[in-house]
Amino acid sequence: MMALLDIDAGRLTARLVLEEAQAAEDGQGGAEITFVEVARVWALIEPKTFAEEMKGPGLVSEVTHHVTLRARADVRPGQRLRKGARVFAILALRDLDETGRFALALCREVTG
Repeated sequence: MMALLDIDAGRLTARLVLEEAQAAEDGQGGAEITFVEVARVWALIEPKTFAEEMKGPGLVSEVTHHVTLRARADVRPGQRLRKGARVFAILALRDLDETGRFALALCREVTG
């Protein structure tokens, strides 16, 4: 059994929108992907890694973050968290201390 972590919920100061992809027919046999709001959550965003790479016409930066939030049954990889214009794609989730209280999401933020 993992040790119970003492997580201060007062550190969850970032207000994020949890979104999931929804496909809508585009009228030409394809689909257009839009993201719809699932919930609003409080979270702690902590940058973890940073990389830059030349892609197409310019430089693309990739930053990964650990995002801590209260555990929810409706959060899963493939969704995203949004804070204004910033978007954090959820890559993986885990229970921080196996108590079901808090979840840690590994997220990728791509800019450029």
